[in-house]
Amino acid sequence: MIGRRGEGMDQEFRLGDIVEDQQPVIDFLSDPASHGGDPVETVRTHGAYVFLAGDRAVKLKRAVRFPYMDFSTVAKRRAVCEAELRLNRRTAPTLYQSVMPVTMDDCGALAIGGAGRILDWVVIMKRFDQATLFDRLAGEEALSVPLVESLADEIATFHASAAVAPDVDLPSEVLYVVRGNTANLRQGSPAVFSAAEVEALDERCASLIGTHRDLLLRRAADGFVRHCHGDLHLRNICLIDGVPTLFDCLEFDDRLATIDVAYDLAFLLMDLEHRGLRIAANRVLNRYLARTGDYRLLTLLPLYMSVRAAVRAHVSAASDLVEDAQSYLRLALRLIDPSPRHLVAVGGLSGSGKSTLAAALAPPLGRPPGAVLLRSDVLRKQLAGRDLFETLPPDAYTRDQSVAVYRRLGDCSRMALDAGYVTIADAVFGREDERDAIAAVAAGAGIPFCGLWLDISAAEQDRRLAARTGDVSDATPAIGERQRSMVDPVRDWYRIDAGRDMQEILTDARSMVPGDG
Repeated sequence: MIGRRGEGMDQEFRLGDIVEDQQPVIDFLSDPASHGGDPVETVRTHGAYVFLAGDRAVKLKRAVRFPYMDFSTVAKRRAVCEAELRLNRRTAPTLYQSVMPVTMDDCGALAIGGAGRILDWVVIMKRFDQATLFDRLAGEEALSVPLVESLADEIATFHASAAVAPDVDLPSEVLYVVRGNTANLRQGSPAVFSAAEVEALDERCASLIGTHRDLLLRRAADGFVRHCHGDLHLRNICLIDGVPTLFDCLEFDDRLATIDVAYDLAFLLMDLEHRGLRIAANRVLNRYLARTGDYRLLTLLPLYMSVRAAVRAHVSAASDLVEDAQSYLRLALRLIDPSPRHLVAVGGLSGSGKSTLAAALAPPLGRPPGAVLLRSDVLRKQLAGRDLFETLPPDAYTRDQSVAVYRRLGDCSRMALDAGYVTIADAVFGREDERDAIAAVAAGAGIPFCGLWLDISAAEQDRRLAARTGDVSDATPAIGERQRSMVDPVRDWYRIDAGRDMQEILTDARSMVPGDG
């Protein structure tokens, strides 16, 4: 992230200069006697000290001034502590407890919330198990599919409730961040960054902003610019009572956190991609799309992810993390590289394993974070305005409703393909005209098409549907029986025996899909 122009920031201060001596307060908060005798663990970041003792965490803002963040006075630190409490209670109300002064009495004794002169301010938080931080879980390969999908659900819910800012000039704001990134990256050239790469990144990002100017303006007008988290990476997510919880949001500048919800999401996706966690990134993206129906964000996502990577590049360089900085810059360039597109359709009766296969195929296909999944069951729930796991009434499954669902499937496929993504359409495709229509989407885009049909026996279909729980699909054995009587003969699509182990099915499918295998 970069800072705002002006606001009285004296440019003679170097990046991160300490402007006030806080050592008496630091010594006090480091002393176990200040925490009832509990041992104290201290965590230092560029903007704060966090003192972990017993069942609480005490956070002290460092007296620093950055070009983008000014904690240089006690009054400013109090204001930012109060903002941190208020904003983080949106997503982590049980973690953030209070803001308290650190005081000194007439005898020189310091206390939290005592009488006397106020030396500084701290945020009091409930301590949580550091092993539940998502960056720790990622390092232990513990980010399961259910966990990251639950995380995507939490992000989508938060974004839906965040305050809207419809009057933001989004093209100008994004360009401002890009130019700020470029200025900071240039400072690290040529010792850290290739000057040619820095200039190429700046030119390509600026070009994308120009190309998508109308969409950026429409995003703001349509309510997608909101007061978001602003710093949504794995280290700022933890598990509280088994629920993914967003904390430590960007609290020091409302402007930097008032952004497109897609830019908020992009930080997490970029972080996962940088760590080599493509499967998790793909699951987060597709679950978020399923929850929100915001498929237009795909057009801007490569730009947003690239900008996030560029931010991490210059921040890492400023922290002398040269290898990290260079890897982030390479990622920033790769994220906006175009990639070959194609359209895959996965068809078959309910219970044949279409969605499982589609999800397994998606991560390695195309540009980061992998292929976009479009599932007819999800689109039907979106069109009905219902939760993904709410059972729909019979009138949601009329022929007219199904026609609308398949039309939406084609429209969203075009949208994802136009955004540069490999796309996987997942539906029964029982009618020949439905199969022809999805193939025509690929033909219209001038890209390869692959149709996969999963064959399943009646007995196996009935068994799977009877055992199904917690699925987006509302299909039952009775619905499966009706499907079997209504399927048109399948021609021109690859046919796969779906009665086998999924790994065998996946191996066969990958041998048929362009760009895989």
